[in-house]
Amino acid sequence: MLSRIYTGALYGLDSKLVSVETDLSPGLPSLSMVGLPDLTVREAKERIRAAIINSGFQFPAKRITINLSPANTKKEGSHFDLPIAVGVLASIGMIQEENLKEYAFIGELSLAGDINRIDGALPLIIGLKESGVNKIVLPKDNAPEASLIKGIDLYPVQKLADLVDYFNGAIQITPYKENAKMVYNKNIHSMDYAEVAGQESIKRAVTICCAGGHGMLLMGPPGSGKSMIAKRIPTVMPKMTYEECLEVTKIYSIGGALSKEHPLVTERPFRSPHHTVSGAALIGGGKKPMPGELSFAHLGVLFLDELAEFNTHILEMLRQPLEDCSVTLARAGGTFNFPCQVMLVAASNPCPCGYLGSQTHECTCSQAQINHYRSKLSGPLLDRIDLHVQVMPMDYEFLSQHKAKARVSSSEMRNQVEKAREKQIRRYKNYSVLFNSQLTPALLNKFCRLNPECEAIMDASFKKLGLSARAYSRIIKISRTIADLEDSDTIDTIHVAEALSYRLGDRKRNELG
Repeated sequence: MLSRIYTGALYGLDSKLVSVETDLSPGLPSLSMVGLPDLTVREAKERIRAAIINSGFQFPAKRITINLSPANTKKEGSHFDLPIAVGVLASIGMIQEENLKEYAFIGELSLAGDINRIDGALPLIIGLKESGVNKIVLPKDNAPEASLIKGIDLYPVQKLADLVDYFNGAIQITPYKENAKMVYNKNIHSMDYAEVAGQESIKRAVTICCAGGHGMLLMGPPGSGKSMIAKRIPTVMPKMTYEECLEVTKIYSIGGALSKEHPLVTERPFRSPHHTVSGAALIGGGKKPMPGELSFAHLGVLFLDELAEFNTHILEMLRQPLEDCSVTLARAGGTFNFPCQVMLVAASNPCPCGYLGSQTHECTCSQAQINHYRSKLSGPLLDRIDLHVQVMPMDYEFLSQHKAKARVSSSEMRNQVEKAREKQIRRYKNYSVLFNSQLTPALLNKFCRLNPECEAIMDASFKKLGLSARAYSRIIKISRTIADLEDSDTIDTIHVAEALSYRLGDRKRNELG
């Protein structure tokens, strides 16, 4: 007897409809799979056999052939266990196939017949819905995550026996519903810029970065507060929309990084990989392409602490993804794309010992050591980081006096950021950009015109600092953001001058050159 069951297959962040065809024929007992299954799917036959028997059903002593269609694309993942098992049970008449036509199935089976949680449920559900399937049977633990998608009926099950009883009318399974808005509103930050004493100029730079979506390089000696400042950046960024939450949650679902308690990512991601991270872990990759830290930071912050300690080759791998806002992984089985629209924030010491320019510690590095240390950071990479700022440590007298003073809080900074973002959204409503750092050369000429005084400043700075064309355009974008924060429709000299003050990296490289 032939049966056909529907499920999905993941390809990066996308999924496609797959039909699981099961055929039983006379012959020696065996179970074979065709349709380009990977090792995980091929191993499923042993789990399925044990799950069916331990659920109280008889496994057919016949020749079983399972075809995963379309047969020309690779099938990966343990979520094929459940649809294959249902196909076998339908083929022997334990479930009437007529009852299964409107459903799709995803889930991993244990040997005891339990249906276990899987990774990537959210993109699978989205793909199945786009293919016209509106009834989906899935593991109970994946139901909160999957309920974020509207317009579908979800049937959570814990055991294979319960699924058979439901389709045979012995029990009822109520479609799962959860208030997605309730989940979405869970957004509480545990850190605040009110905890940072002083550093008002750095807080101003952070506000500019968040208002325009710009990256930032923090340079300063150990203990000056670089990491403390960076970790609080998400508290200033605009709140995520529901669509943005869903987009980030898809990435975390694929990577198996979602928790049962928090099925929806509602806070801007903050990812801080160690400097020993591999290229595949940072950018993404592997035999089965998976997102890396760069994509996990999508719509949030990627913080690279001790930037000069990272492998130079790995840092250079960031250049194209930062420009394109996406990671493209080419494999023999196809091309996979993962989004990575991130705010790159990096921190570095000015020299190997960290105390070059310090007023309290003597630098022990030779000029050759300093030059070698800084040469690890290439000009093209630094060009892609908009703001370069110097972070100086606070002395004891300032810190003790500053305790009693009011400090700028994250909420105050966020209010400024949101007002500037609203101004940009109105300005670019007819274009495919949302904020200033995304401006193309054509839009830059249209919305960021400089008056003669600003042109004169830029001309002198271009020659003195040896700016690249990329650095020039980024300075203009920063000037536009500063003007937006000041609620100015035009870019004035004071805005350009402040933007130029954040190009510390260009000035230092010019001195070394």
